Amino acid sequence: MTESKFSSAQSARQALANRLQEIRLDAGLTARALSSAAGWHEAKTSRIEHAKQQPSEADLRAWCYVCSAPKLIAELVGELRAVNSMWLDWRRAEQAGLAQLNASVRDIYERTKQYRSYCQSMIPGLLQTSEYTTAVLASLRDRRQVPVDDVAVAVAERMDRQHILYEGDHKFAFVLEVATLRYQVGGPEILAQQLRHLLDVMRLPSVSLGFIPTTVDRTPRWPVEDFYIFDNKQANVELVSGFLTITNPREIGMYAETFTALTKLAVYGPRARNLIAEALRELLE
Repeated sequence: MTESKFSSAQSARQALANRLQEIRLDAGLTARALSSAAGWHEAKTSRIEHAKQQPSEADLRAWCYVCSAPKLIAELVGELRAVNSMWLDWRRAEQAGLAQLNASVRDIYERTKQYRSYCQSMIPGLLQTSEYTTAVLASLRDRRQVPVDDVAVAVAERMDRQHILYEGDHKFAFVLEVATLRYQVGGPEILAQQLRHLLDVMRLPSVSLGFIPTTVDRTPRWPVEDFYIFDNKQANVELVSGFLTITNPREIGMYAETFTALTKLAVYGPRARNLIAEALRELLE
């Protein structure tokens, strides 16, 4: 895994490891005694207790039986599954295609009242045209060798999700690096259409859209990984190798603070519209 050892996923793995060590100690067993009774090498017990190796559900059952704590099996299996859900590598996430993955996150978009998004290289999904989304997902399908070609279905799901921009009492705040206005996905015509769409969507009362110019002093905050905050309950981070779900309040607060700092570097309203118009003129020259 590529995320920091201080991430929610690693913290949760360490908490589970600590819990298993406590169960062993409460049972009065040495690591060697537990390993012998469970039928594995003592090094495996050490790796599990130091969060160097993720235990399987079978490992947890064996651990609890050896420690005479079978009543804890269901609870520990639940913790393990929660840990696994925090980190999802793209290969596992997309093994059933792109549509299922996109549909799986729809509920949190529907529930969220305050949505905050920072992107440094691409227009975020809620603001994309269907053509731009098609180009993005087709590129991901090819690059990550997704085994199921369901791009059209995934695009339809993403487009349908955008109804929350127009309905209900949702509020959306987007901060983008100005480079997102120039990176072409699908060619100049698709980007031009996308830029025109941004000029329209930023008029929505539910939407705040700002861009960080290249001329701004980045000393207060430099570009970071793309992230999305759903109320103050969850933050999602997209990395090269996978998808990180953060639920730890302290870490969500760090992303919220980062977002606030980035908003102060961005320009809005007429200045933001001028940046879009400038990028569109350059594209059509």
